[in-house]
Amino acid sequence: MMRAVMNPRVLNGLIVASAMLSIAASSWALDSRVLLIGFKPLTTLLILLRAWPRGADARSARRALRLGLMLSLLGDVVLLWPEQGFLPGLVAFLLAHIAYAVAFTREHRFLARPAALAGYALAAGAVLAFLWSFIPAALRIPVACYVLALTAMSAQTAVVGLASQGDDRRRGRLLMLGGALFMTSDALLATNRFAHALPAATLWILGTYWAAQWCIASWLKPATPAPT
Repeated sequence: MMRAVMNPRVLNGLIVASAMLSIAASSWALDSRVLLIGFKPLTTLLILLRAWPRGADARSARRALRLGLMLSLLGDVVLLWPEQGFLPGLVAFLLAHIAYAVAFTREHRFLARPAALAGYALAAGAVLAFLWSFIPAALRIPVACYVLALTAMSAQTAVVGLASQGDDRRRGRLLMLGGALFMTSDALLATNRFAHALPAATLWILGTYWAAQWCIASWLKPATPAPT
């Protein structure tokens, strides 16, 4: 049974199905708290399973990437209670971004592409400046620290993506896309939470979030050649 689940095609199908059920559970389509509690963590857990057998040739990066996904899973769980869990969830994801950044620097120097950092810093700074007056005073410093970690992580995905060659090129480009999607998801989440309610917010926030995590989980080499 477990071997069948770990088949990349099967696992990808389960990830998509679980993500769709989670999105529907938190919207008007189903509006089911029980389904949300079950399928939101399950989706991230399935993405973690996708990453788990990968990276046998890069053990240090694999450990850090797995840690990032586990911290993301923790963040997803505590954010099921959006008011009480917001700050703990913010800290969990901040640590996840640090773990990801560590993974992405195992073979590529940290922020080796200043233009990538400048681009992400400009985008993040613009979003933060727009939201600043809406963010409660007690949360401004934690949110700013989170944005700093997210920006560094996303910029490092661009470093890896642009430097990847040969067989690593496709996975490097996927990772770079993951960084951009993570930034997009969090910008949407913060805007929806602090400033203005967005139409179909759950679809766009969770859709870009899990797409980002899937791209990150797909970065390291698979254990055996398999369709992805």
